[in-house]
Amino acid sequence: MTSNSYDSGRLNLPFVGICTFGKYPYVQDWDAIDADVAVMGAPYDFGCQWRSGARMGPRAIREASTLFSFGHAGAYDFEDDVTYLPAETTRIVDIGDADIIHTDTVQSHANIEFGVRKILAAGALPVVMGGDHSINIPCINAFDDQGPIHVVQIDAHLDFVDERHGVRFGHGNPMRRAAEKSYVTGLSQIGIRNVSSTARDGYEDARAMGSDIQSVRHVRALGIEGMLARIPKGARYYVTIDIDAFDPSIAPGTGTPSHGGFLYYEVLELLAGLAKRGTIVGVDLVEVAPDYDPTGSTSTLAAQVLMNLIGRILHARSA
Repeated sequence: MTSNSYDSGRLNLPFVGICTFGKYPYVQDWDAIDADVAVMGAPYDFGCQWRSGARMGPRAIREASTLFSFGHAGAYDFEDDVTYLPAETTRIVDIGDADIIHTDTVQSHANIEFGVRKILAAGALPVVMGGDHSINIPCINAFDDQGPIHVVQIDAHLDFVDERHGVRFGHGNPMRRAAEKSYVTGLSQIGIRNVSSTARDGYEDARAMGSDIQSVRHVRALGIEGMLARIPKGARYYVTIDIDAFDPSIAPGTGTPSHGGFLYYEVLELLAGLAKRGTIVGVDLVEVAPDYDPTGSTSTLAAQVLMNLIGRILHARSA
């Protein structure tokens, strides 16, 4: 038998070694990021209004992602006839976590923003693992010198509360804070359903401030291509994914589960189409609370979505 690329180097099975995202290299020095994509954890969940636990999300997603550490072969998708994340050209690093100061929202958010700014300064795509959805606020803040962005939110909840009992930076506020930015040109809020985080006046405000709000049933009626057609073509997209956008039958490990959610391929096809429609310049995935899912399915779903999204972003760039 002759040796081939599958037999060279370490086998490096998923359960072997230290858990970085996808088993990609760990970069501790944030002034030495040299990659196309840099993954950072934001283990902050003090913005929760119900079940906490998303602070453990980054650690759980990292562990789950080792299942998809493809080694020498990359990730061949026979339906697309494309090998995503080929080892020879894929430059992804894990820079660890932003420092979280317990009970201090302002400083914790500042530390997350600092990390995203370091990734952007290095010319890499920031992929941030939450944490609750409030971590989107510092992520969006970091884009203030990057040019205009269109925010694509995939979520069960609108998260458009202005202020509630003095709270402006919790996980019910991020899309309102984003819409206030001069460099955010609009929002596509997709998957919103059932009893939401926002009252009727919040929906009215969101539409007045440039939001297109579509439920899961709206998207299924439109079809994926129809939904994509509602998103400005050729724009620079910031994508924020709340894991509760998915149905709790496949993603129970989250603080505020909402039945009637998306299934995996609906979101994958939407993200794949978005990567072709414009330029994805930032990503966060939030609200994975692994202790509510002893099967680990929610963390695996999060890791699979991120790996597939990164693969499609990089492939779209190369194409």
